[in-house]
Amino acid sequence: MSWSPPSPRIRKLIRQGAEIALTPRPEWLAELDAATLAGEPRRPIADDPVLSAGIRRANRANLLHWAAANINAPGAPVPAHESEATRAIARDIVRRGLAEPALDSYRAGESVAVRVWTRIACSLTGENEELAELLDVSLRSISDFVDRTVAAMSAQMNAELTELTSGTHAERRETVTLLLDGAPMTRQRAEARLGYPLDATHTAAVVWTDAPEAELRQLDRAADLLAAAAGPAHLLSVMASDATRWVWLTGRPDTDRVRAGLGRLPAVRIALGSPAPGVDGFRRSHLDALTTQRMLARLASAQRLASHDEVELVALLSQDLERADRFVQRTLGDLEHAQDDLIDAVRAFLAEQCNASRAATRLFTHRNTLLRRLGRADRLLPRPLAEHPLDVAAALEIRHWRGAGGQRA
Repeated sequence: MSWSPPSPRIRKLIRQGAEIALTPRPEWLAELDAATLAGEPRRPIADDPVLSAGIRRANRANLLHWAAANINAPGAPVPAHESEATRAIARDIVRRGLAEPALDSYRAGESVAVRVWTRIACSLTGENEELAELLDVSLRSISDFVDRTVAAMSAQMNAELTELTSGTHAERRETVTLLLDGAPMTRQRAEARLGYPLDATHTAAVVWTDAPEAELRQLDRAADLLAAAAGPAHLLSVMASDATRWVWLTGRPDTDRVRAGLGRLPAVRIALGSPAPGVDGFRRSHLDALTTQRMLARLASAQRLASHDEVELVALLSQDLERADRFVQRTLGDLEHAQDDLIDAVRAFLAEQCNASRAATRLFTHRNTLLRRLGRADRLLPRPLAEHPLDVAAALEIRHWRGAGGQRA
């Protein structure tokens, strides 16, 4: 693309606009994220907390890179933004087979950037000829920058694909993919390629981090922690992406022991599937773990460990997040934002089948103290607890697992 330097006046306006873009409004970023993760082809990226977090980080990095370049040299060509973070995103995308949707997301982001920049430009000058030149230069700059970025990302993905399709890791990942897809493969052949027995009862796990500067070795230590917590157990760990491990164990890990061990692995999160036998169980437990992980992401939960057994109902109820939020608000009323001691009292009471003595024992408190808390909670509910205990229990579970109610392990 031929590039003529803009006039001094236009360079000044571009610099002013870039200074505005360098501190983007939250609504601009929300619009950008929504566009880059929208649509059916990009749903696998949007549903994956690691990939979607990577795309959001890339959105911000690209925006700030373009703005900073135009503060330093207004209207000059902007090179593609390449960093270790973008290389990590490329690796993750390629390992999930989502290169094309990911590259499309850059084009979707470009349309948002154009709209936002046009609004900024119109706020800088009302002189028609000046505005026309400003938009002509800056919109060509945005388009050229996105072209360069897409080309650089595509080249990085091709390099990652070459690396991925060679070596032992590629064979293990291919074998796991075939098993998960139900492809015809004898159990003996799959076991030989994986070094893992498939005729056992399996518990699958998704081990991941969404912390941008996480030490990725923690993921492998978390896999070892799961194996140790399952007693003598075979372990299979496959690198699904740079920041995600797919894990299988021939046993069921002690979640209390895992939760205690996570205290030494602050960047790690774990979603567990339900134990199930055989090759079908290998597949089914993995799908349960993925469902659990996606539920935590959908609810923006702060919980770092969750098992499918404990969240299956919440996962079903929260498929439509807006309707789930309305259900919680309608069912709990003022109790939704009550103090933890009231929430804990109601949850324990319901978990113990409305037996106050057992609930008090569970909470290590006096029965009369529990009854007083239940009375206060009842006054906050739109309807008495006794009239709809199942609805309240379900609403409290959603509240517990979503961002507003979850607590870190």
